[in-house]
Amino acid sequence: MTNLIQALHKGLIVSCQAPVDSPLHNPVVIAAMAEAAVNNGAVGVRIDTPTHIKAVRERVKLPIIGLWKQVIAGSDVYITPQFHHAAAVAEAGADIIAIDATGRKRPGDEVLDDIINRIHRDLNKLVMADVDTMEAAIAAVQAGADIVGTTLFGYTASTKHLSPPGWELLKQMVEKLNIPAICEGGISSAKMARQALDFGAYAVVVGTAITGVDIQVKAYQQAMISENGNAGFIKKIWRC
Repeated sequence: MTNLIQALHKGLIVSCQAPVDSPLHNPVVIAAMAEAAVNNGAVGVRIDTPTHIKAVRERVKLPIIGLWKQVIAGSDVYITPQFHHAAAVAEAGADIIAIDATGRKRPGDEVLDDIINRIHRDLNKLVMADVDTMEAAIAAVQAGADIVGTTLFGYTASTKHLSPPGWELLKQMVEKLNIPAICEGGISSAKMARQALDFGAYAVVVGTAITGVDIQVKAYQQAMISENGNAGFIKKIWRC
């Protein structure tokens, strides 16, 4: 387990995911993204859904941080919200299981301490706690998390007025926590990834900037329409 975490040290972890309505949301495509990332130096990958994790496991030997996004009525927690989701992620081949470790109410009244303990005891897997605040990070450490990430900074009610990356949160985590702090969220360039390491991040997760084709193309297209002030002009070029 220790060696698994050490394998991530000062490395790039690529999040290979795609919207469910995208043609890229295909196990074969996600596995190809992951393999390409590893072939070019990534120390690990972050993958959503058991089906995709299983496909990636067949082609990638390096660490997989697995999760399962599930929207459940009555709770805002969606990253591996319940233990049975974590069990499915583990069975699919993930080495580390990422879970929402914010202070928000979990579905089914599950408690953070219990789900982390069960992942350790019953699944024999490490836990990456995705947090939004320093308070949540401290609580995750006390609950037994092995790694903590800035993943949900800017995506919860208490942080929605802030934009990732959470540099200050990262710095506090590095200074005050006794487990590895990973920077995830809002890293849009190699320079920013380097900056995260300079701030003390144990490793850096990058997703959209590398694998988010749908979001990136949409952003370019919208920016070009805005700058030219004429959507018809862009459509005309596209037809050519």
